[in-house]
Amino acid sequence: MNVVRFKFEDLHVYQEAISLSSDVFTVTKSWVGMFKYSLADQFQRAALSIALNIAEGSSRTTRDFRHFLTIARGSCYECIPIVMIARKQQLLTDQQYIELYDRINHLARMITSLKRNVASP
Repeated sequence: MNVVRFKFEDLHVYQEAISLSSDVFTVTKSWVGMFKYSLADQFQRAALSIALNIAEGSSRTTRDFRHFLTIARGSCYECIPIVMIARKQQLLTDQQYIELYDRINHLARMITSLKRNVASP
């Protein structure tokens, strides 16, 4: 079966965003109580928003795509205080915290680089 792919699926930044989002769902799966319905939910939505904005923005004009990339980067920034709070609440190990923090930081930088390389209107 030959499946036609969307162009955004070939973007490394998009693939990284999907990977991060999937890992966030895995990590937060075991969170319980108020953390499951507040912090975990917000973390999942923020991480998912990164990939969603890259995908949706790619279907728009160059100017709009750049705007959607700004929103995606903002979602990365939203994830940072969540991982910090999760670590303080002992929902993440030190190793999980470091890995997630570094991945989110790297992804934000990738988005910034892509935005810079998308032709200005």
